[in-house]
Amino acid sequence: MQQHECRPLEDFVEYPSDEMVKRSEEFYAEIKRRHTVRSFSDRPVERAVIENCLKAAGTAPSGANHQPWHFAVISDPQVKSHIRVAAEKEESAFYDGRAGEEWLNALSPLGTDDHKPYLEVAPWLITIFAQQKGGITKEESRKNYYVRESVGIATGFLINALHHSGLATLTHTPKPMTFLNEICDRPKTEKPYILLVVGYPAEDATVPEHALVKKPLQDITTFI
Repeated sequence: MQQHECRPLEDFVEYPSDEMVKRSEEFYAEIKRRHTVRSFSDRPVERAVIENCLKAAGTAPSGANHQPWHFAVISDPQVKSHIRVAAEKEESAFYDGRAGEEWLNALSPLGTDDHKPYLEVAPWLITIFAQQKGGITKEESRKNYYVRESVGIATGFLINALHHSGLATLTHTPKPMTFLNEICDRPKTEKPYILLVVGYPAEDATVPEHALVKKPLQDITTFI
């Protein structure tokens, strides 16, 4: 078996049991304040905040540690406008019949439609690409493993980091999203995974009542 180098786990912090419970309660209290919003302010957000959150996302576990993600970060108004035009074109087809009645009925309590002004209003858009080929360094081009799982975990890290920093987010997934490869100048071997809208919520931002309904612990968990 191939030998591999290791180092001691020196930065793990263990807490007393009562503090662990307290910290877990505090985290739950913070994360349950995270809400998806569809009305954003155009207030600027410092690039340093976005960079730090992206670095946090980059620490996520991944198959073979290949880190099969790329974040295209957009603040240019003209590029955001191009994205909105392309996204609304796909969304119009989606809501005009491509989605099917069952899917549209599931979305109806959220009040979504094909108009996406937040794509231009929010100060930052982050297109998250999943890479089919890559490796531990940028120059490698090997097969990546567990790509969707890895990118999904990194996206969760990113959303949590942005929320922890005091920002609101929206996960936008127009289908298809291949227009993002061209706009963001990314190769066809990368698949757009999520278009993340980032910024401050607008002063009149609301959250659908439907989105506040979360399944209780007993409905999502089995202890064996």
